[in-house]
Amino acid sequence: MISENNSRPFPLRSPASIFGRERALIGMVHLLPLPSSPRSQKSAREIAQHAVEEARLLERCGFDAILLENMHDAPYMLGGVDPETIAAFTRAACEVRNAVQVPIGVQVLSHANRAALGIALAAEAAFIRAEGFVFASVADEGLRAEADAGTLLRARRAMGAEHIAIFTDIKKKHSSHAITADTSLDEHAQAAEFFGANGVIVTGTATGMATPIEDLALTKAATALIVLAGSGVTNASVKDTLAHCDGAIVGSDLKVDGRWYNAIDPARAERLVRAARA
Repeated sequence: MISENNSRPFPLRSPASIFGRERALIGMVHLLPLPSSPRSQKSAREIAQHAVEEARLLERCGFDAILLENMHDAPYMLGGVDPETIAAFTRAACEVRNAVQVPIGVQVLSHANRAALGIALAAEAAFIRAEGFVFASVADEGLRAEADAGTLLRARRAMGAEHIAIFTDIKKKHSSHAITADTSLDEHAQAAEFFGANGVIVTGTATGMATPIEDLALTKAATALIVLAGSGVTNASVKDTLAHCDGAIVGSDLKVDGRWYNAIDPARAERLVRAARA
């Protein structure tokens, strides 16, 4: 006789187990353009030094975690990146890991989730941000026709990297979701949970655009996973945002003039942390 097994197929993880806090602030470090990208000008060493400086600054300001991303590499390649990009990203991630005490995460644009996982393992990162984990979509860089939850989780297991959390965007920004127009945001969250994500990320329509509070509340009610706000969080909105989710990823509001491509403004970063912790 087969005994009944009521355990979850994928164990849940709490925000505190990853970030050390139940309402986490995750600060973005946008790496300078990496080798082979159209705007690349700096060496791998200079890119890593810049990333370390910004990561240390965010840690001093009180952020609970750092997320490294190659946003300056636009226009992005769909689903893969060059070996030199991975090498330079890995160097920067490893040097940031050695420079700060807070957890770090990795995102490799676009949809290069397998590369992100490899970099995260090498750099002893705590998490990755993944695109296209469940469902198809059309992004700036083209059609993401295949979701990669199956291959990514198998790669994570084969690499011995199951301690690295996977946070996946759902109904991701900078994308058209006409293909999945008959599926709702909460259905995407539930699919991500069923397929083994550790958390989901809800965003506005583009970088710097506010994450709707109602979308966070809907997602939080639909899944037991960690729910993060992934765009448009500001000094004015952070407290209300954190009341409806488990953490916020903040980039643009920390930068000079609130522009994502500028340097981090320490005063803006400190102001946001104060507002969140008030």
